[in-house]
Amino acid sequence: MKIIISPAKKMEECPDLFGTGGMPEYLDRTEILCERLKSMSEAELQAVFKANDQITRQNFERYRHMELARANTPALLAYVGIQYQYMAPKLFSEKQWEYVKEHLRILSGFYGILRPDDAVTPYRLEMQAKLSVEGTKDLYDFWGSSLYASLTGEAHPVIINLASKEYSRAVEPYLTEKDRLVTCVFGSLQASKVKVKATEAKMARGEMVRYLAENNITDIGELLRFDRLDYRYEEKYSSEDTLVFLKQGGRE
Repeated sequence: MKIIISPAKKMEECPDLFGTGGMPEYLDRTEILCERLKSMSEAELQAVFKANDQITRQNFERYRHMELARANTPALLAYVGIQYQYMAPKLFSEKQWEYVKEHLRILSGFYGILRPDDAVTPYRLEMQAKLSVEGTKDLYDFWGSSLYASLTGEAHPVIINLASKEYSRAVEPYLTEKDRLVTCVFGSLQASKVKVKATEAKMARGEMVRYLAENNITDIGELLRFDRLDYRYEEKYSSEDTLVFLKQGGRE
């Protein structure tokens, strides 16, 4: 079983809690992106980032001085966002850390795909950014089927999708009949329809990763027991490839 999640926009360096296990799988491709971004002006980067002046300046300076080989922060500890706050990987036990190293993968516009202990450096580059590199039309085109290939290999494990559509879209087009991708949806009922609120979904995705790691879950059936943040699995709204968890306070 493999679990995929999205990155967060905000990042920090945190080298001292868990050691890094190595470099990202597609570092050679990341080097190409890095050189492309280093060559761009601050105004050009701002158009790519769609960010304010302060964030653009911070990342302009990051890219100017970036040395990928000197990265020293495990990927899972580098991201700072709501999903990661609720996951709380800095509080993982050694056993939980070993679980996520085996099962969890982070999809990234800059690194492609990351193991939790891959050494990374703070960056900014969303998968949906409009950036043409080496003749490709965008980052989806740039990464192609490589993220899918890394996830599935010859074993074709079940993929638990806790990523946003922006990132799962980098994998889904390449799925074959040998693959099974199961998407977890966290929402509430409004007018008899399942509605998803982005912030609450991020919280729940983080809690789900923590739940999986704390319970060493490797069987998809065990996901249905998830009951944190007042969510419960609802078979009525689910299907074989979509598991719907509804917030109990939002039920009709």
